[in-house]
Amino acid sequence: MTDIGLYEAMSTTRAVRRLREDPIPDDVLWRVLEAANWAPTGGNAQPWRVIVVRDATAKRQLQELYIGPWREYAAGHRKQIAGLEGEALQRQERMIGAANHLAENLHRAPAILVFCFQPKLMAITDARLNRPSVVGGASVYPAVQNALLACRAEGLGCTLTTLLCQREADVKDLLQIPADWYTAAFVPIGYPVGRGHGPLTRRPVDKMAFADRWGAPLAPPIDR
Repeated sequence: MTDIGLYEAMSTTRAVRRLREDPIPDDVLWRVLEAANWAPTGGNAQPWRVIVVRDATAKRQLQELYIGPWREYAAGHRKQIAGLEGEALQRQERMIGAANHLAENLHRAPAILVFCFQPKLMAITDARLNRPSVVGGASVYPAVQNALLACRAEGLGCTLTTLLCQREADVKDLLQIPADWYTAAFVPIGYPVGRGHGPLTRRPVDKMAFADRWGAPLAPPIDR
């Protein structure tokens, strides 16, 4: 386990899609799952479970289910970036290349964490609003993020994908997920090929945060 500060972990945990096939020691995997288990949930109900898929046949079947949705997504993304040039285009092409590698080699990841949720145990306070419901995710995705940060501390590469949710019925049948439980996230993990994690590329805070009302500039600290 790497001795790494929380802020450094958060600012360097990026999507690592090229993974070695080396097995993950049981104690390392357990610490990742324990970190996920510390996450907050509404009413402390913990309405999520995680399936650790290590069986070679099951991983191969997940890869076969994944490749179709990925190719469809990639085709749409290429249309969106068609007007980019220079470094911006190269950055997107590198991302697509790495994601394509993952899609073709998902079954080679030592473990795939399949996060599931039970809506009956959630206080989904936006369920009746005239917009897509997202509140339920607040009781699932913090656990996923904790797992990602723990992977960073353990030297494991990882990435979060939801593309397999499009094939939920097939995934549920494959992994024997109960009828009233559903899929929320899939996290392939393993030791990275090459450097792995590193500095993130994100919009600056002053483009993301407002002061008191939408669009009002939030001044950065004077000493920055």
